[in-house]
Amino acid sequence: MSKKILITGASGLIGSRLTELLLNKGYQVNHIGRAKRVGVVPSFVWNIETGEFDVQALTGVDAIIHLAGAGVADKRWTDARKKEILQSRLKSTELLFQKLKAVQYSVKTVVSASAIGIYGFGLNEEIFTEESPSANDFLANVTAKWEHAVDAIKALSIRTVKIRIGIVLSAHGGALPQMSLPIRYGVGSPLGSGKQYLSWIHIDDLCNLFIKSVEDEHMTGAYNGVVDWSSSEDLTKAIAKVLKKPLWLPNVPGFVLKIGLGEMAEIILNGSKVSSNKTLRTGFVPTFPTLDKVLKNIYP
Repeated sequence: MSKKILITGASGLIGSRLTELLLNKGYQVNHIGRAKRVGVVPSFVWNIETGEFDVQALTGVDAIIHLAGAGVADKRWTDARKKEILQSRLKSTELLFQKLKAVQYSVKTVVSASAIGIYGFGLNEEIFTEESPSANDFLANVTAKWEHAVDAIKALSIRTVKIRIGIVLSAHGGALPQMSLPIRYGVGSPLGSGKQYLSWIHIDDLCNLFIKSVEDEHMTGAYNGVVDWSSSEDLTKAIAKVLKKPLWLPNVPGFVLKIGLGEMAEIILNGSKVSSNKTLRTGFVPTFPTLDKVLKNIYP
């Protein structure tokens, strides 16, 4: 009998593609979210504010892939939005913990999303590994608290894995469509200095890493969900090349982005080199190991 996986936050970019790949591999999949969804996948409801949780979602489930959390780059970072970004992660993880603690279920593994934002930003040549200390900016503090909440699940004798996700490259969402749109119209240019490093991964490779984390019982703790890094300028040039579009405008100054995006501009203006060595040592083999292969797959 195939394993059954419960996915939280399944309606997002990663959850949607992950569901497709799991079903293709013969897994059974349940979704749990704020509203019941119509589709081929059984859908259940939870409410992280009230603690409501349809426990039928856990029946026969072997593993949980926990993706729930308000999108970091979806809206401007007002104080209210910052609170929502943090609390959506902490409350959803705490609710999972309480339900797993209260009742004996068959769950053996929890694989949670995390983020390379835990390392902060490094415009120098520093390479961050899973052993690097967490930084002290907003995203780093959110991610550190999120991971601490996930770690509580280990006390229930459940194997826990945390995938620190980098820049996810996909045609259907995330950073790439936003970066490619002005290039398509011939007005593309690098953002900020262009020298900032973006640590990236193709969405299918990321989803396959989540699946490997479920399947590989030797995996535990944190793993960087990246394959390689490129400078913002090199990524912009590579997109323009594969789309056969020129780049002729000067870089977009950082202060312009800060006017439009506020504090959230830091995500775009700063970057970091994040190592994939620990992830690759598990035997994980990315299908798209180079930026050229990623972009040719996304823009055939």
